[in-house]
Amino acid sequence: MSSRSGSARAYESSDRLPGRSASPPVPESSETEAEGLIFYHMDLYGSKERFDIFPEELSRHGDRSLGDMRREPALSSEKFHRPQEAGYDLEKEVAELAKMYGLDEDREKEIELLGDHLEMGESRWTPARTKKPGSQGSVYNASKSSSPVKDQSQSPKQQELPDEASQDEDLSKARAEDEADSHIWSREGLSSVSTSEEWNSQAVSEEEEAADVFCSTCKMPIRAFDKLFGEHKDHEVAQLPSAVESEKEEIHKNMCKLEEQIAQTENVASHMEEIFITVEENFGRQEQNFEVHYNDAVQVLAQKYEEQLEALGEEKRQKLEALYGQLVSCGEHLDTCKELTDITQDLYLENDKAEFMKAAVTMVDRLEEFLKKEMDLKLSTLPDFEKRYIDFSEVEQLMNSINTIPAPCAPVINPQAPNAATGTSLRVCWGLFSDDTVECYQLCYKPVSNESHGDEQAEHTLKVKETYCTITNLLPNTQYEFWVSAINACGISPPSERAVYVTAPSPPTIKSKKIRSCENAALVCWESRDINPVDSYTVELSKLTDEENSDAITESIVGIPNCEVLVHLQPTQSYRICVRAINLGGLSERSEPVLIHTTGTYFCLNEDTAHPLLAILDDGFTIACDELESPECDLPVYDNSFTRCIGILGSLIPFPGKHYWEVEVEEDTEYRIGVAFENTPRHGYLGANNSSWCMRHIITPSRHKYEFLHSGMTPDIRITVPPRRIGILLDYENCRLSFFNADVAQHLYGFQPRFQHYVHPCFALETPGILRIHTGLATPPWAALP
Repeated sequence: MSSRSGSARAYESSDRLPGRSASPPVPESSETEAEGLIFYHMDLYGSKERFDIFPEELSRHGDRSLGDMRREPALSSEKFHRPQEAGYDLEKEVAELAKMYGLDEDREKEIELLGDHLEMGESRWTPARTKKPGSQGSVYNASKSSSPVKDQSQSPKQQELPDEASQDEDLSKARAEDEADSHIWSREGLSSVSTSEEWNSQAVSEEEEAADVFCSTCKMPIRAFDKLFGEHKDHEVAQLPSAVESEKEEIHKNMCKLEEQIAQTENVASHMEEIFITVEENFGRQEQNFEVHYNDAVQVLAQKYEEQLEALGEEKRQKLEALYGQLVSCGEHLDTCKELTDITQDLYLENDKAEFMKAAVTMVDRLEEFLKKEMDLKLSTLPDFEKRYIDFSEVEQLMNSINTIPAPCAPVINPQAPNAATGTSLRVCWGLFSDDTVECYQLCYKPVSNESHGDEQAEHTLKVKETYCTITNLLPNTQYEFWVSAINACGISPPSERAVYVTAPSPPTIKSKKIRSCENAALVCWESRDINPVDSYTVELSKLTDEENSDAITESIVGIPNCEVLVHLQPTQSYRICVRAINLGGLSERSEPVLIHTTGTYFCLNEDTAHPLLAILDDGFTIACDELESPECDLPVYDNSFTRCIGILGSLIPFPGKHYWEVEVEEDTEYRIGVAFENTPRHGYLGANNSSWCMRHIITPSRHKYEFLHSGMTPDIRITVPPRRIGILLDYENCRLSFFNADVAQHLYGFQPRFQHYVHPCFALETPGILRIHTGLATPPWAALP
């Protein structure tokens, strides 16, 4: 509000504003009069038309000052009411001035409020300005502030200014009074604005106070004052927050009920839509049924019509042919008669009697012969046709069968579901996608024929009530072809499309003798018992910790495409392993389990590599040779067998790391033990080539000789204590092959080969004797030392 207090300062530059008229001219000789021109404090509420009251007077009285003109009392009272009479737009003037002076929107509102109070307070401010009757300058200021527009309806007498004699006397007094009145005006205007703002704020506070409590009787928010003294005194009220919460809870309950109704309505609408669709479908089927029966009836009628029409045409043809034949016969007879008549007439004209007699005799004979023939003058056929009737019994039967139950449509057989079969059974499912009445189903199946065998397989038929059936006594891992038909009182439907199902495979057979394992892995091999191939295999492992959970499956390896798998295990544990085969029908039963211990390296002996004179005893780990030469007999010889060295290879050790086994030998037996590659020559001796490393024992007359052979070479080593139990340590990672006297924990010798491939343990006897092989042993601490 401080920007509005200095009215004289605020408006002393009003002549520089755009759209404003300049101050009226003032004579240069009167410095006092010129100074008085800056006190237009009401310029904020005036307009450029405020100077229109001076033009005539200024032209006639050019030497008259502006202060003299302001002394006229009559102008004050009349011009106070001129804004309303002349249609003066005060709000528009205030908005223009506010825009010129850069006032913001809030201050524009205050200026509008001030203008309203100025209009309402004109009657109050006028006496304050006119309380001094002798002060004309005050009256002029009031009139100028309230109505700067000249009233055109005034008479010329009212517009006359005071005479010049009184102007000079009261000029100084008028200026002083104008100055005092200007300050009073400013204070009154500011006080009015302040009062208006207080009134508005009070009104707003009363409105805000109106929402204290909630009247439960009238269902409306009221003030607490109205509860105590107003019309809601006897009504039940509640705190507004609690009422809001209660109302929200009620709205929430209603919303829940509304949602339930919406859900129920949607369900009913959905059900009605389904019924609507069902009605349409039933109508379509019934219409189709009518159309089919109608077409059948029309077809029967057309067929009957064609048959009768064809018979009628045949009868017509026969009649016409008979009549035509008879007509031709009559024509021929008539022609003969005419010919005989003409000849007879010509005979009568013959004059020669001899010639006449000759011709007459011949003619008489011919006439007698012709007349002997009888002419059939009766019609060969009658013009009437046989009465024919169409048999409508079949049509009536068709028409009567319209309301009967039609034969069902063909069912749809489902494709085989995963894991819905066993090795000897299949579960087949189908569906009927129509509302036809069905009494039972006829399921047919047969094995899928092998292309290589042209024999037709026998079909099997079953009748079932449900839309599923489990067929038993089937062959494992075999494909079967199924199709199904629906049956009711009117007949049997067409068969469905054929679907091929397959039974689950038979459980595989694990080759326990070919299992190889070490402390952290095992290589498991098996074979399939099915003729047809399977999709994959699954290996299931059970860690044996105690008897309670010995059957629990701890790990499964799925998606194995071949009949062997390398399984990573934990050291010093025991596992039960079984295998399952998988195809589209599902899993087979578990194979017979095998036990695997990860305490050491296990391998078996490869019988295919054994020399014919070498025998493998029942335990599978003892080899023996009774004689070095055998008579020519039928000994099994394999392509992979040793032919010169009486030896055998163990199975491949395909695991990296360390592997330890022991061989129990006899002191008087010569032997070779070690390792060899898969491609070691079978016609040579172990250790005599670069693909094998072995320890050899030879008995000489003087001592037991031990050689460590590779490529036929051996270091000069003497062993004083003949070993009875030899330990062999194969270390792939460190490229070491070590031999030990396991009885005394003595290191005998070590090779440092560079193994490019995995190797096989190898064993050979050079004299009759026995070698006992011990696998699955943990590596002794003394053998593990570098």
